Amino acid sequence: MIYFELNIRFEGLRLKFYRFSAGIWTIGYGHTGNDVCKDMTITEKTANELLKRDSLNCLNQVFTVSPILINAGKNCISAIGGFVFNLGIGRYRNRTLRKCINAEDRISSSHEIRKWVFAGGKKINGLVLRREIEAELLLKS
Repeated sequence: MIYFELNIRFEGLRLKFYRFSAGIWTIGYGHTGNDVCKDMTITEKTANELLKRDSLNCLNQVFTVSPILINAGKNCISAIGGFVFNLGIGRYRNRTLRKCINAEDRISSSHEIRKWVFAGGKKINGLVLRREIEAELLLKS
C-alpha cells in the first residue's frame, strides 16, 4: 500500500533513539511512546514491526473521525493516513482538512493539506514535498 511506502520514505529509519524536535524520544520510523527510552537500539525487523503497528493504529484513528474514508480508495487513505501519521490525529480531527475530506471535496482537501509545511515556525522542504505528494494522491482519488 502507498501509505506504508510514504511513511518509510518520509519518516526515515533510525535504529538508535533520538529526540524529536518536540523533545519526544523517537526510534525506528517515527515510533514514539512509553516504550521508547534513552540509549535504546532496535533492529530493522523491530522497526518494521513497530511501523506496521503504528500505521494500523493511525488508520484506525483516521477511520474513527472520518468513517467516509473506509471506502475512499488507497490514494485518499494513503494521503490522510500519512498526514496523520506525521502530525497526529489531533492536528486532523478539528481542522478544515477533515471537514473537506468528510465532504468528499478533494480539491479543497488538496489545498488544505499543502498548508501544513511548517515546523517550529519554519517552512521545511521535506514537509513541502510530503504534502505535495499527499495532495496529488487526494486529487487522484
